[in-house]
Amino acid sequence: MKRTRDEVDATLQIAKLNAAELLPAVHCLGFGPGASGAAAGDFCLLELEPTLCQQLEDGHSLVIRGDKDEQAVLCSKDKTYNLKIADTSNMLLFIPGCKTPDQLKKEDSHCNIIHTEIFGFSNNYWELRRCRPKLKKLKKLLMENPYEGPDSQKEKDSNSSKYTTEDLLDQIQASEEEIMTQLQVLNACEIGGYWRILEFDYEMKLLNHVTQLVDSESWSFSKVPLNTCLQELGPLEPEEMIEHCLKCYGKKYVDEGEVYFELDADKICRAAAQMLLQNAVKFNLAEFQEVWQQSVPEGMVTSLDQLKGLALVDRHSRPEIIFLLKVDDLPEDNQERFNSLFSLREKWTEEDIAPYIQDLCGEKQTIGALLTKYSRSSMQNGVKVYNSRRPIS
Repeated sequence: MKRTRDEVDATLQIAKLNAAELLPAVHCLGFGPGASGAAAGDFCLLELEPTLCQQLEDGHSLVIRGDKDEQAVLCSKDKTYNLKIADTSNMLLFIPGCKTPDQLKKEDSHCNIIHTEIFGFSNNYWELRRCRPKLKKLKKLLMENPYEGPDSQKEKDSNSSKYTTEDLLDQIQASEEEIMTQLQVLNACEIGGYWRILEFDYEMKLLNHVTQLVDSESWSFSKVPLNTCLQELGPLEPEEMIEHCLKCYGKKYVDEGEVYFELDADKICRAAAQMLLQNAVKFNLAEFQEVWQQSVPEGMVTSLDQLKGLALVDRHSRPEIIFLLKVDDLPEDNQERFNSLFSLREKWTEEDIAPYIQDLCGEKQTIGALLTKYSRSSMQNGVKVYNSRRPIS
Protein backbone atom coordinates (compact mmCIF):
# COMPACT_ATOMS: atom_id res chain seq x y z
CA MET A 1 0.00 0.00 0.00
CA LYS A 2 1.18 3.51 -0.77
CA ARG A 3 0.84 6.28 1.77
CA THR A 4 -1.40 9.29 1.14
CA ARG A 5 -0.57 12.91 1.99
CA ASP A 6 -3.02 12.79 4.91
CA GLU A 7 -1.22 9.76 6.37
CA VAL A 8 2.15 11.51 6.01
CA ASP A 9 0.84 14.65 7.75
CA ALA A 10 -0.63 12.51 10.57
CA THR A 11 2.74 10.79 11.06
CA LEU A 12 4.52 14.16 11.26
CA GLN A 13 1.99 15.32 13.86
CA ILE A 14 2.54 12.21 16.01
CA ALA A 15 6.32 12.75 15.74
CA LYS A 16 5.77 16.40 16.75
CA LEU A 17 7.56 17.69 13.65
CA ASN A 18 6.69 21.03 12.09
CA ALA A 19 5.99 20.47 8.38
CA ALA A 20 6.90 24.10 7.67
CA GLU A 21 10.51 23.40 8.73
CA LEU A 22 10.81 20.47 6.28
CA LEU A 23 11.07 20.21 2.52
CA PRO A 24 7.64 19.70 0.93
CA ALA A 25 8.71 16.54 -0.92
CA VAL A 26 8.34 13.29 1.05
CA HIS A 27 10.22 10.01 0.45
CA CYS A 28 8.10 6.99 1.34
CA LEU A 29 10.43 3.99 1.57
CA GLY A 30 9.45 0.39 1.03
CA PHE A 31 11.21 -2.90 0.39
CA GLY A 32 10.81 -4.26 -3.10
CA PRO A 33 10.21 -7.95 -3.87
CA GLY A 34 13.95 -8.66 -4.24
CA ALA A 35 15.22 -6.62 -1.30
CA SER A 36 12.80 -8.03 1.28
CA GLY A 37 14.61 -11.37 1.23
CA ALA A 38 18.13 -9.98 0.82
CA ALA A 39 20.74 -10.47 3.53
CA ALA A 40 23.07 -7.72 4.73
CA GLY A 41 26.05 -9.52 3.21
CA ASP A 42 24.58 -9.55 -0.28
CA PHE A 43 25.88 -6.04 -0.99
CA CYS A 44 29.12 -4.16 -0.35
CA LEU A 45 29.60 -0.42 0.04
CA LEU A 46 32.91 1.24 -0.67
CA GLU A 47 33.73 4.71 0.64
CA LEU A 48 35.86 6.67 -1.84
CA GLU A 49 37.71 9.95 -1.58
CA PRO A 50 36.76 12.59 -4.19
CA THR A 51 39.83 11.97 -6.39
CA LEU A 52 39.01 8.25 -6.71
CA CYS A 53 35.36 9.05 -7.49
CA GLN A 54 36.54 11.39 -10.23
CA GLN A 55 38.79 8.68 -11.68
CA LEU A 56 35.84 6.28 -11.90
CA GLU A 57 33.67 8.97 -13.50
CA ASP A 58 36.47 9.59 -16.01
CA GLY A 59 36.34 5.93 -17.05
CA HIS A 60 39.34 4.60 -15.10
CA SER A 61 39.21 1.36 -13.11
CA LEU A 62 39.90 0.45 -9.50
CA VAL A 63 41.38 -3.03 -9.02
CA ILE A 64 41.46 -5.26 -5.93
CA ARG A 65 44.71 -7.26 -5.81
CA GLY A 66 46.08 -10.02 -3.61
CA ASP A 67 46.58 -13.77 -3.39
CA LYS A 68 44.59 -15.97 -0.99
CA ASP A 69 47.26 -15.63 1.72
CA GLU A 70 47.55 -11.83 1.37
CA GLN A 71 45.43 -9.02 2.76
CA ALA A 72 43.57 -7.46 -0.15
CA VAL A 73 44.50 -3.99 -1.37
CA LEU A 74 42.71 -1.68 -3.80
CA CYS A 75 44.74 0.01 -6.52
CA SER A 76 44.01 3.04 -8.64
CA LYS A 77 46.20 3.92 -11.61
CA ASP A 78 48.85 5.43 -9.32
CA LYS A 79 48.11 4.64 -5.65
CA THR A 80 47.57 1.65 -3.32
CA TYR A 81 45.06 1.43 -0.46
CA ASN A 82 44.42 -1.05 2.35
CA LEU A 83 40.82 -2.25 2.57
CA LYS A 84 39.25 -2.19 6.06
CA ILE A 85 35.69 -3.10 7.06
CA ALA A 86 34.03 -0.34 9.10
CA ASP A 87 30.89 -1.34 11.03
CA THR A 88 28.08 1.14 11.59
CA SER A 89 25.21 1.10 14.06
CA ASN A 90 22.95 2.70 11.46
CA MET A 91 21.52 0.52 8.72
CA LEU A 92 22.69 1.72 5.31
CA LEU A 93 19.99 1.50 2.62
CA PHE A 94 20.56 1.19 -1.13
CA ILE A 95 17.97 3.36 -2.89
CA PRO A 96 18.38 3.73 -6.67
CA GLY A 97 17.36 7.16 -7.93
CA CYS A 98 17.06 8.59 -4.43
CA LYS A 99 17.20 12.39 -4.52
CA THR A 100 19.17 14.36 -1.94
CA PRO A 101 17.79 17.48 -0.21
CA ASP A 102 20.02 19.66 -2.41
CA GLN A 103 18.56 18.05 -5.55
CA LEU A 104 15.01 18.46 -4.25
CA LYS A 105 15.55 22.14 -3.47
CA LYS A 106 16.36 22.75 -7.13
CA GLU A 107 13.09 21.17 -8.21
CA ASP A 108 9.73 22.92 -8.15
CA SER A 109 7.96 20.38 -5.91
CA HIS A 110 4.76 21.13 -4.02
CA CYS A 111 3.96 18.63 -1.27
CA ASN A 112 4.55 15.71 -3.62
CA ILE A 113 5.08 12.19 -2.31
CA ILE A 114 7.92 10.14 -3.79
CA HIS A 115 7.44 6.39 -3.38
CA THR A 116 10.94 4.86 -3.31
CA GLU A 117 11.87 1.19 -3.36
CA ILE A 118 14.76 -0.07 -1.20
CA PHE A 119 17.05 -2.23 -3.29
CA GLY A 120 19.21 -3.60 -0.43
CA PHE A 121 20.91 -2.78 2.87
CA SER A 122 24.18 -3.20 4.75
CA ASN A 123 25.49 -2.81 8.29
CA ASN A 124 29.08 -2.01 7.24
CA TYR A 125 31.17 -0.56 4.44
CA TRP A 126 34.70 -0.83 3.08
CA GLU A 127 37.02 1.97 4.11
CA LEU A 128 40.23 2.83 2.21
CA ARG A 129 43.50 3.79 3.84
CA ARG A 130 46.48 4.86 1.74
CA CYS A 131 49.40 2.44 2.16
CA ARG A 132 52.83 1.76 0.72
CA PRO A 133 52.79 -0.50 -2.35
CA LYS A 134 53.89 -4.07 -1.56
CA LEU A 135 56.79 -4.30 -3.99
CA LYS A 136 59.11 -6.81 -2.29
CA LYS A 137 57.49 -9.63 -4.25
CA LEU A 138 58.34 -7.89 -7.55
CA LYS A 139 62.09 -8.38 -7.15
CA LYS A 140 61.55 -11.89 -5.79
CA LEU A 141 59.66 -12.93 -8.92
CA LEU A 142 62.17 -11.36 -11.32
CA MET A 143 65.14 -12.87 -9.46
CA GLU A 144 63.76 -16.36 -10.11
CA ASN A 145 65.32 -16.09 -13.55
CA PRO A 146 67.82 -13.21 -13.91
CA TYR A 147 69.05 -12.47 -17.42
CA GLU A 148 72.63 -13.72 -17.95
CA GLY A 149 73.00 -12.74 -21.59
CA PRO A 150 71.72 -14.05 -24.93
CA ASP A 151 74.10 -17.03 -24.96
CA SER A 152 73.09 -18.31 -21.52
CA GLN A 153 71.77 -21.88 -21.33
CA LYS A 154 68.81 -20.56 -19.31
CA GLU A 155 67.60 -18.55 -22.31
CA LYS A 156 67.24 -21.80 -24.26
CA ASP A 157 65.10 -23.32 -21.50
CA SER A 158 61.45 -22.61 -22.28
CA ASN A 159 60.38 -23.58 -18.73
CA SER A 160 62.20 -20.68 -17.05
CA SER A 161 60.03 -18.23 -15.09
CA LYS A 162 59.25 -15.08 -17.05
CA TYR A 163 56.70 -12.34 -16.41
CA THR A 164 54.91 -9.90 -18.69
CA THR A 165 53.46 -6.58 -17.51
CA GLU A 166 50.03 -8.26 -17.20
CA ASP A 167 51.55 -11.08 -15.10
CA LEU A 168 53.08 -8.55 -12.71
CA LEU A 169 49.87 -6.52 -12.45
CA ASP A 170 48.07 -9.75 -11.58
CA GLN A 171 50.51 -10.74 -8.82
CA ILE A 172 51.94 -7.54 -7.29
CA GLN A 173 49.90 -5.55 -4.76
CA ALA A 174 50.60 -2.12 -6.20
CA SER A 175 49.24 0.26 -8.82
CA GLU A 176 50.53 0.07 -12.38
CA GLU A 177 52.39 3.37 -12.01
CA GLU A 178 54.08 2.21 -8.78
CA ILE A 179 55.08 -1.10 -10.39
CA MET A 180 56.56 0.61 -13.46
CA THR A 181 58.49 3.03 -11.23
CA GLN A 182 59.90 0.14 -9.18
CA LEU A 183 60.93 -1.71 -12.34
CA GLN A 184 63.07 1.34 -13.17
CA VAL A 185 64.54 1.33 -9.63
CA LEU A 186 65.44 -2.36 -10.09
CA ASN A 187 67.05 -1.57 -13.48
CA ALA A 188 64.72 -4.12 -15.06
CA CYS A 189 64.28 -4.20 -18.82
CA GLU A 190 61.79 -5.77 -21.22
CA ILE A 191 63.29 -8.55 -23.30
CA GLY A 192 61.03 -10.35 -25.76
CA GLY A 193 57.94 -9.00 -24.00
CA TYR A 194 59.07 -10.18 -20.53
CA TRP A 195 60.46 -8.08 -17.67
CA ARG A 196 63.94 -9.22 -16.61
CA ILE A 197 66.57 -8.16 -14.09
CA LEU A 198 70.13 -8.51 -15.32
CA GLU A 199 72.27 -10.97 -13.39
CA PHE A 200 74.74 -8.75 -11.50
CA ASP A 201 77.91 -10.23 -13.03
CA TYR A 202 76.46 -9.76 -16.51
CA GLU A 203 75.49 -6.17 -15.66
CA MET A 204 79.07 -5.52 -14.50
CA LYS A 205 80.39 -7.07 -17.71
CA LEU A 206 78.33 -4.58 -19.75
CA LEU A 207 79.41 -1.67 -17.54
CA ASN A 208 83.07 -2.63 -17.90
CA HIS A 209 82.72 -2.67 -21.69
CA VAL A 210 81.32 0.88 -21.55
CA THR A 211 83.90 2.32 -19.09
CA GLN A 212 86.82 0.71 -20.96
CA LEU A 213 85.55 2.21 -24.22
CA VAL A 214 85.23 5.64 -22.56
CA ASP A 215 88.82 5.30 -21.33
CA SER A 216 90.25 4.11 -24.67
CA GLU A 217 88.48 6.90 -26.59
CA SER A 218 89.39 9.52 -23.93
CA TRP A 219 85.76 10.65 -23.73
CA SER A 220 84.40 12.73 -20.90
CA PHE A 221 82.09 10.76 -18.59
CA SER A 222 79.61 13.59 -19.07
CA LYS A 223 79.44 13.10 -22.85
CA VAL A 224 79.34 9.47 -23.99
CA PRO A 225 77.93 9.14 -27.57
CA LEU A 226 75.28 6.43 -27.89
CA ASN A 227 75.75 5.61 -31.58
CA THR A 228 79.51 5.17 -31.30
CA CYS A 229 79.05 2.93 -28.24
CA LEU A 230 76.61 0.74 -30.16
CA GLN A 231 78.93 0.55 -33.18
CA GLU A 232 82.00 -0.34 -31.10
CA LEU A 233 80.37 -2.67 -28.59
CA GLY A 234 77.65 -4.16 -30.82
CA PRO A 235 79.86 -7.10 -31.88
CA LEU A 236 80.39 -8.00 -28.19
CA GLU A 237 76.86 -7.66 -26.75
CA PRO A 238 73.33 -6.95 -28.04
CA GLU A 239 72.86 -3.25 -28.77
CA GLU A 240 69.71 -3.06 -26.60
CA MET A 241 71.75 -4.33 -23.62
CA ILE A 242 74.46 -1.71 -24.17
CA GLU A 243 71.83 1.03 -24.33
CA HIS A 244 70.08 -0.38 -21.24
CA CYS A 245 73.38 -0.29 -19.33
CA LEU A 246 73.88 3.36 -20.32
CA LYS A 247 70.34 4.15 -19.12
CA CYS A 248 71.00 2.42 -15.78
CA TYR A 249 74.25 4.25 -15.10
CA GLY A 250 73.72 7.51 -16.92
CA LYS A 251 71.35 10.26 -17.96
CA LYS A 252 70.30 10.59 -21.60
CA TYR A 253 70.34 13.93 -23.43
CA VAL A 254 70.53 15.26 -26.98
CA ASP A 255 73.14 17.73 -28.23
CA GLU A 256 73.05 19.00 -31.83
CA GLY A 257 70.90 16.05 -32.88
CA GLU A 258 73.25 13.47 -31.37
CA VAL A 259 72.23 11.27 -28.39
CA TYR A 260 74.66 11.28 -25.45
CA PHE A 261 74.75 9.89 -21.92
CA GLU A 262 76.18 11.56 -18.84
CA LEU A 263 77.48 8.72 -16.66
CA ASP A 264 76.70 8.87 -12.94
CA ALA A 265 79.94 8.46 -10.96
CA ASP A 266 78.09 7.64 -7.72
CA LYS A 267 76.18 4.76 -9.34
CA ILE A 268 79.32 3.33 -10.95
CA CYS A 269 81.30 3.56 -7.69
CA ARG A 270 78.41 1.93 -5.81
CA ALA A 271 78.28 -0.95 -8.30
CA ALA A 272 82.04 -1.48 -7.97
CA ALA A 273 81.68 -1.60 -4.18
CA GLN A 274 78.91 -4.19 -4.41
CA MET A 275 81.11 -6.31 -6.68
CA LEU A 276 83.86 -6.29 -4.05
CA LEU A 277 81.62 -6.81 -1.01
CA GLN A 278 79.37 -9.57 -2.35
CA ASN A 279 82.22 -12.08 -2.23
CA ALA A 280 83.34 -11.24 1.33
CA VAL A 281 81.47 -11.74 4.62
CA LYS A 282 83.36 -8.81 6.18
CA PHE A 283 86.04 -6.54 4.77
CA ASN A 284 88.73 -4.55 6.58
CA LEU A 285 87.49 -0.98 6.01
CA ALA A 286 90.87 0.60 5.26
CA GLU A 287 91.81 -2.18 2.84
CA PHE A 288 88.39 -2.04 1.20
CA GLN A 289 88.58 1.72 0.60
CA GLU A 290 91.98 1.33 -1.02
CA VAL A 291 90.93 -1.55 -3.31
CA TRP A 292 87.62 0.14 -4.08
CA GLN A 293 89.27 3.37 -5.26
CA GLN A 294 91.60 1.34 -7.48
CA SER A 295 88.69 -0.58 -9.02
CA VAL A 296 86.72 2.44 -10.32
CA PRO A 297 87.51 4.30 -13.57
CA GLU A 298 90.22 6.92 -13.39
CA GLY A 299 88.81 10.32 -12.49
CA MET A 300 86.05 8.98 -10.26
CA VAL A 301 86.30 9.43 -6.48
CA THR A 302 84.83 6.90 -4.04
CA SER A 303 83.06 7.93 -0.84
CA LEU A 304 81.26 5.95 1.87
CA ASP A 305 78.24 8.23 1.32
CA GLN A 306 77.75 6.39 -1.99
CA LEU A 307 77.02 3.16 -0.09
CA LYS A 308 73.96 4.23 1.93
CA GLY A 309 71.46 1.38 2.00
CA LEU A 310 74.02 -0.99 0.46
CA ALA A 311 76.77 -1.52 3.04
CA LEU A 312 77.25 -0.95 6.77
CA VAL A 313 80.43 0.13 8.57
CA ASP A 314 81.22 -1.18 12.06
CA ARG A 315 83.25 1.56 13.75
CA HIS A 316 83.45 -0.33 17.05
CA SER A 317 85.32 -3.29 15.57
CA ARG A 318 89.10 -3.32 15.62
CA PRO A 319 90.10 -2.98 12.88
CA GLU A 320 87.00 -1.23 11.53
CA ILE A 321 85.09 -3.39 9.07
CA ILE A 322 82.47 -3.01 6.33
CA PHE A 323 79.98 -5.57 5.06
CA LEU A 324 77.15 -5.82 2.57
CA LEU A 325 73.68 -4.97 3.92
CA LYS A 326 71.17 -4.14 1.18
CA VAL A 327 67.97 -2.35 2.16
CA ASP A 328 65.97 -4.27 -0.44
CA ASP A 329 66.88 -7.55 1.30
CA LEU A 330 65.18 -6.43 4.55
CA PRO A 331 61.52 -7.18 5.49
CA GLU A 332 58.79 -4.95 4.07
CA ASP A 333 56.72 -4.76 7.27
CA ASN A 334 57.69 -1.90 9.64
CA GLN A 335 57.98 -3.95 12.84
CA GLU A 336 59.77 -6.82 11.11
CA ARG A 337 62.21 -4.36 9.54
CA PHE A 338 63.13 -2.88 12.93
CA ASN A 339 63.36 -6.35 14.51
CA SER A 340 65.76 -7.41 11.76
CA LEU A 341 67.93 -4.31 12.18
CA PHE A 342 68.06 -4.54 15.99
CA SER A 343 68.92 -8.25 15.85
CA LEU A 344 71.86 -7.30 13.64
CA ARG A 345 73.02 -4.41 15.82
CA GLU A 346 71.73 -3.56 19.31
CA LYS A 347 72.18 0.22 19.07
CA TRP A 348 72.08 2.46 16.02
CA THR A 349 72.80 6.11 15.38
CA GLU A 350 70.21 7.91 13.25
CA GLU A 351 72.83 8.43 10.53
CA ASP A 352 73.43 4.66 10.26
CA ILE A 353 69.81 3.48 10.46
CA ALA A 354 68.19 6.20 8.30
CA PRO A 355 69.07 4.62 4.89
CA TYR A 356 67.47 1.35 6.06
CA ILE A 357 64.11 2.83 7.11
CA GLN A 358 63.73 5.78 4.72
CA ASP A 359 61.54 3.73 2.37
CA LEU A 360 59.12 2.97 5.24
CA CYS A 361 58.11 6.62 5.59
CA GLY A 362 54.58 7.40 4.40
CA GLU A 363 53.50 10.58 2.62
CA LYS A 364 53.67 12.73 5.76
CA GLN A 365 55.83 10.51 7.98
CA THR A 366 59.41 11.28 8.96
CA ILE A 367 62.34 9.09 10.01
CA GLY A 368 62.11 10.71 13.46
CA ALA A 369 58.46 9.63 13.80
CA LEU A 370 59.33 6.04 12.86
CA LEU A 371 62.19 5.93 15.38
CA THR A 372 59.90 7.30 18.10
CA LYS A 373 57.31 4.60 17.40
CA TYR A 374 59.55 1.56 17.00
CA SER A 375 62.61 2.33 19.16
CA ARG A 376 63.75 4.08 22.32
CA SER A 377 66.63 6.55 22.44
CA SER A 378 69.49 7.02 24.87
CA MET A 379 72.83 8.84 24.98
CA GLN A 380 76.07 6.91 24.53
CA ASN A 381 79.35 8.84 24.76
CA GLY A 382 77.48 12.03 23.93
CA VAL A 383 75.81 10.54 20.86
CA LYS A 384 72.09 9.73 20.64
CA VAL A 385 71.53 6.06 19.83
CA TYR A 386 68.40 3.97 19.27
CA ASN A 387 67.59 0.45 20.47
CA SER A 388 64.54 -1.80 20.33
CA ARG A 389 61.43 -1.17 22.43
CA ARG A 390 60.92 -4.91 22.82
CA PRO A 391 63.24 -7.86 23.55
CA ILE A 392 64.84 -9.29 20.40
CA SER A 393 65.19 -13.06 20.35
